[in-house]
Amino acid sequence: MKKLIDQIFKFGIIGALAFVIDYGIMILLTEVFNVNYLISSGISFTISVIFNYICSMKYVFVGRDDMSREKEFIIFVILSVIGLGINQIIMWLMVDKLGIFYAIVKLFATAVVMVWNFVTRKIFLEKK
Repeated sequence: MKKLIDQIFKFGIIGALAFVIDYGIMILLTEVFNVNYLISSGISFTISVIFNYICSMKYVFVGRDDMSREKEFIIFVILSVIGLGINQIIMWLMVDKLGIFYAIVKLFATAVVMVWNFVTRKIFLEKK
C-alpha cells in the first residue's frame, strides 16, 4: 500500500508540473497570440504529454520487461490521445454549451484526465 501511495504522490507532482506546462501554454497561446481555445488546448496538452511520458516512465512507473520502449511510447500516446479526446469534449461541452469560462473548465478537465491517465497507465504500462 505504501508503494501505491508513493506512486500516486510522484504521479501527482509530475502531473502538477505537466499541468503548469499545459495550462501556461494554453493561456499564452489563447490570450497573447489569439489562438482559438480548442486549438491552444490541444497544442498545450500535446506538449505536456511528452513531458509527462518522460517523467512518468522514469520516476513513477516501472516499465514492463516484455515491452519495447517504442511500444510503450505508442501505448502511452494512444492513452494520452484518448485523454485529449476526453479533455476536448469536456472543454467543448462546458465552454460552448454551458457557457463556463474556458480557464475554469480546464481545471475540471485536467482532474478528470489525470484520473484516466493514472489508472490506464498503471493497467497497460506498469510491470505486474
